[in-house]
Amino acid sequence: MNAPATPLIPLRPDPFARYAETLGATERTWIEQHRFRAEPGRHLILPAPGGGIGRVFAGYDPRAPLYALAALPKRLPTGTYALPPLAEAFADSPPGDAAPLATALMLGWHLGAYRFDRYRSQSENPAVLSPPPDLDPAETERLEALAAAVCQVRDWVNTPAADFGPAELAAAAEHLAAAHGGRIEVLAGSRLREHCPAVYAFGMASRRPPRLIVLRWGDPAAPCLVLAGKGVTFDSGGLNIKNAAGMRKMKKDMGGAAHVLALAGLVMRRRLPVRLTVIVPAVENMIAGQALRPGDIVHTRRGLTIEIGNTDAEGRVILADALQLANEERPDLVVDFATLTGAARVALGPDVTPFFSTDEAAAAELKALGAALEDPLWPLPLHDAYDSFLASDIADICNSSSSPYAGCITAALFLKRFVEPGVPWLHFDTYAWNDQARPGRPAGGEALGLRTVCAWLEKRYAPS
Repeated sequence: MNAPATPLIPLRPDPFARYAETLGATERTWIEQHRFRAEPGRHLILPAPGGGIGRVFAGYDPRAPLYALAALPKRLPTGTYALPPLAEAFADSPPGDAAPLATALMLGWHLGAYRFDRYRSQSENPAVLSPPPDLDPAETERLEALAAAVCQVRDWVNTPAADFGPAELAAAAEHLAAAHGGRIEVLAGSRLREHCPAVYAFGMASRRPPRLIVLRWGDPAAPCLVLAGKGVTFDSGGLNIKNAAGMRKMKKDMGGAAHVLALAGLVMRRRLPVRLTVIVPAVENMIAGQALRPGDIVHTRRGLTIEIGNTDAEGRVILADALQLANEERPDLVVDFATLTGAARVALGPDVTPFFSTDEAAAAELKALGAALEDPLWPLPLHDAYDSFLASDIADICNSSSSPYAGCITAALFLKRFVEPGVPWLHFDTYAWNDQARPGRPAGGEALGLRTVCAWLEKRYAPS
């Protein structure tokens, strides 16, 4: 027979003193000896009278609950823990806050339980958390799906490039399409060179051929949502080769593709009323005799020509063809994710994702929603005056800026050249990575902006 779940009691610092007064003398003494005051991020194990764990207290801040329990799956002894009923666990919270608080705490627990162990000889079993018995099962399913999507992004980004090239990325998209009744098309070889010459040009130096992956799903009569993601499965920098430190994490340069595929899975799982198209140009940017050279000219599906000022600015070039394909879908909205610039990290650091939008109202909504969901986004301007930095003397545009400034903005302006005027467009320059481990945010691949964009799309296409 399975052992009963151990109660895990979330507690706020401000009412904890009153709560402690309701406990027995032995428990109060134990609390005092451990100087526990329900501070956010701290927990206390209370022993059972006959030995073992009686229950666990965990402090949290209702203003930022997501990661309050995130350390516990790996810190608590292996076993099953359970949150109390909503009315009991969150009795001091304002009406209507109980379920959102519970789901945030549980989501953080799931994110904290993540471990990438594909290449480890031994795996660990983290502790398990059961939801409050009166939490709507639909909410439980929803948060589990969201956690699974985040962890899927982490898995894809963490997988070494030797095991996750363009072919494997296409296989992942095919598996996703099959799971949800979608349709997949993959362009390669001469068809790719003919229809998406920019994608082909930046993938032709690798022994693993480039691909253009297109996934379609949904009602043909519904508004068209296009998700495009940069799928550079490894980026050496090409002939403008990166240094050792710059190349070390470049298995993550397909992080944009990972984000849009995981986001597509959520859209399909929740059956949003859209006609979904996912476009992923998948290449390795490598060095070989047929590699692009600085100064070469690349043709695009849109008809514009690109002078290659720097072979390490490949992501924007392959996305040029993807965005032109997006235009041809007659989209209601185009969203792209890309690990595009180091300048984005210089501007906002590793945690805050900069984004660009042709819709100021949408930008404001996303910023506010990201703050509420602890998945921060920050809008940057599409400052048209900087477009001159991309001028070329011999082609329509250059893929590298003539200025050392505003690299994140000039990259976005480059992409904007390939978006049809009047089409609502969002571009996220994501890092897709955690440099250091924190509760719920392990070092390595990370989904940044995914949860916010998913919630925003639900509000846009399926308002409650």
